[in-house]
Order: sequence, then structure tokens, then C-alpha cells
Amino acid sequence: MSRALRAALTCTVAAALLVSCGSTPPRAERPAAPEEGTGLFRGPQPWTADVSSAPASERSAVIAALANAGGWGNGGVMQIDFGMPVLTADAGTPRTTVTGTPDYCGGGPDCDPVPAEVPLPDGAHAEGSPDLTCDAANEDCHLLVADRDGRRLYEIYQGTGSPDGITAGALVVWDLDRTWTDELRGPQCTSADAAGFPIAAMTPTADEVAAGRIDHALRFVLPNDRIRAGVYVPPATHAGGPESTDPDAPPYGVHLRLRSDVDLSGYTPAQRVVTTALQTHGMYLADGGEIALTFADDRTGTARWADLGIEAQTFAGLPVDAFEVIDHGAEVPLTYACARN
Repeated sequence: MSRALRAALTCTVAAALLVSCGSTPPRAERPAAPEEGTGLFRGPQPWTADVSSAPASERSAVIAALANAGGWGNGGVMQIDFGMPVLTADAGTPRTTVTGTPDYCGGGPDCDPVPAEVPLPDGAHAEGSPDLTCDAANEDCHLLVADRDGRRLYEIYQGTGSPDGITAGALVVWDLDRTWTDELRGPQCTSADAAGFPIAAMTPTADEVAAGRIDHALRFVLPNDRIRAGVYVPPATHAGGPESTDPDAPPYGVHLRLRSDVDLSGYTPAQRVVTTALQTHGMYLADGGEIALTFADDRTGTARWADLGIEAQTFAGLPVDAFEVIDHGAEVPLTYACARN
């Protein structure tokens, strides 16, 4: 996949899988649901690690560089985008066929084969759309479906269509029972997220907050001109279109943690669920864009963000210097030569 095409594929705003994405997983011994507290994926994952006691990285210059560059996107204010649909499916959910666009995955090995059958619950909608039709030429149009019986997470990028069929720029299938390493699906490999992460794994839902715990790191995004060009750091496996030539600029995959000395007394108990996750698990730089935090669209769950007192600017009082860097490995030169593991 060319650099330009790969950047366009993954940046605008697994060991091999046990089954191909066009196959039905074995059902003779259906795995039980994940243990409480492990999140969407079973067992420990890079994004579920408790880093509350981890030493801060020596790369503290990252924070100063980001602050000097303007901080978060959207005028430097930490804001929440509530538009990401995280759908759930089970054994009884109807399936639809996903086909690829003419330039599917840019011709690279990063994505999973299409045509493929994907569970699609009633009322499914793509990111930025009230239904499954989406302006995939200009929008990310993500569609995320977690099949808790089949134990697969299906993540689509630039998807559009109807319940009868979806055309996608990329389809990535994650095994929910696998313990993923810092190489995720493979070095230099993208996913439906520019950094190669599973998006749904780090997208908080209103139901999680209502239940009183978020057991995973969050994802955050920055404008590409504030992200260091030419590198990424694990557990990211890829970068979209980073542009900054500042050697101290944050690279894709950088792991930030909300500092323990930040005054959080003004936040409500529901809001403190989010800040606790930021202090316990932190957040990873996952893509390019203006709105720093990505939360799940509450149409896909039971609880509502408004009832929880969480709105777009709830965490606007958290500047860049309220965070510190957690060291997570050496920088990897970006080649875009995906090597699926």
C-alpha cells in the first residue's frame, strides 16, 4: 500500500485470526463472556494495563512540545466526540455481506478478506449518519460491531450501504479471546484506526460509566501537524499522516496518563469514572483529528450521556500539562510495509 493511499485510508478527522472473516467461528464450545472487569476483550491487553503506579517517562518534553504547538485540537480544548457507534451482536443477529471498494485497503495486506459476512443488528448506523448510508469519500464512516457469542469484533472504515450489503474501504476483524501483544496485527499494519488499534476497545460507553468503571485506556486524537512525522511507538503499529518535524512532538501510540496531583474535586461521581480511567489506564494517541476524545454514541446502549452529566466540554478544564507520558517502548521508523503476524 502506498504511503499516500495508506494515510488516506486510516487518517481523516492478529498471529493470524482463528477463522477467516468470511467464515462462521466454531460453536461447539462457545466461550463464556469475559470476566467482569476485563472489558470487551478477554484477559489482559496493552490497553487494559493498570499504569497508575508506572513511573513517568523521561520523554516529558513531549508535553511541552504539544502545549507549544497549541495543545489539543479544537483550539486547545479537550472536547468529546459522541458520534462513534459501538454495536453489539449475538448468535441470533442477522448477517450482511461486506464488499470492498475498488481501492480496498489500498491493495495492502493490512485488512481482512472481503466479501465477508458480518453481523448487523437492527437499527445499525455508521459514524456520522442516522443509518448505514455515509459520505465515505469525505468521512471516516466507522461501523463497529462486537459479536459477543462469536467472540469477534468487526471494525469497518469508510463503510456505506444498507442492511442488504455494505461497501467498505477497510474491514478489520479482531479475536476477542486472544491476548494481543504490542505488535497487535503486525508491525507497520493499520486497522480501522490509524495507529492500528481496535477502536471499540478504547471507546467508553455510557453504560460503562453508569456501571461505575472503565477498565481500559481511552483513545485520543490530535491534529496531524502536532504529531511527530516518520515514527510510531508501541503498542501502536502504524501512523496515518503525521506532519510535525519537532523531535519532541508526540508520536502515534504515545501513552499519556492524567497526573495524580490534578484537582478533580469539581467533577461529579459519573465524571470521575472517566478521570479515574485516565489515571489508571491512561490514553493512547490513535488517529489524527480535532476532537480529542472519542466516546460511544449512546443510541447503542441503555444509559444516556446527558443523564450522566457528561457533555462535549465536560473535561475542557484538563489542559495538556495535566497529563504525563508513560514510556512504552522505542520509536519505530514508519515504513508502511505491513507484515501481518
